[in-house]
Amino acid sequence: MLTAIILSAVTMTGIVALRYLVTSGAFAWVTARRRPGYHHPLGAQIRREIGWSLASAAIYGIPAGIVAWGWQERGWTRIYTGWNDYPVWYLALAPLLYLLVHDTWFYWTHRLMHRPSWFRVMHKVHHDSRPPTAWAAMSFHPTEALTGAFVIPVLVFVIPIHVAMLGLVLAVMTIMGVTNHMGWEMFPRWLVHSRLGAWVITASHHQRHHERYQCNYGLYFRHWDRWCGTDEGLSKNA
Repeated sequence: MLTAIILSAVTMTGIVALRYLVTSGAFAWVTARRRPGYHHPLGAQIRREIGWSLASAAIYGIPAGIVAWGWQERGWTRIYTGWNDYPVWYLALAPLLYLLVHDTWFYWTHRLMHRPSWFRVMHKVHHDSRPPTAWAAMSFHPTEALTGAFVIPVLVFVIPIHVAMLGLVLAVMTIMGVTNHMGWEMFPRWLVHSRLGAWVITASHHQRHHERYQCNYGLYFRHWDRWCGTDEGLSKNA
């Protein structure tokens, strides 16, 4: 049993690392085409980002591997595979619930890590990316990585979700994590300043956090920032 758990953890670590390298690499390639020269002076920073991110991949991969083993071998989780196990409308609701809970956890732990003593220990590594790049999405000190590594693994024991919708949640996590750290806005201005853009985080919003630190703490959505007075919106010219 222990061998199977270790193998599952190693496999999931490899999957998380590969997912990071492929996704960040793809958007770094887009950046090189859309913003020629943007990465040229950032070689040392990018190497640090990749190093920290691969360490984070192990921290994320180990609990994910244990959960994957528990689901497949023991049926411990509430992940399901039958399309008729729950109503069709629940397929869309479950990933939204996961993202809302994850966003809430991230907002409050992120604010906590911006307290000076916590920042120096846990969060400074991430903010050493100045400006952030597509490689910075998982560039965390191990203590910060630990705060996020158990959110989804805990949720699969609490909130039922179809395995395909869980894959969707992981895809949203990965893509938004990367695109929000690109240092430039890839989405059209009309979308960023639309009603949807007023509630969803994109690179323009998160870039302001990396510039000013004391605002825009959310991960996917802006509602906690708006409710708590930490949302710093964008000018119409941004």
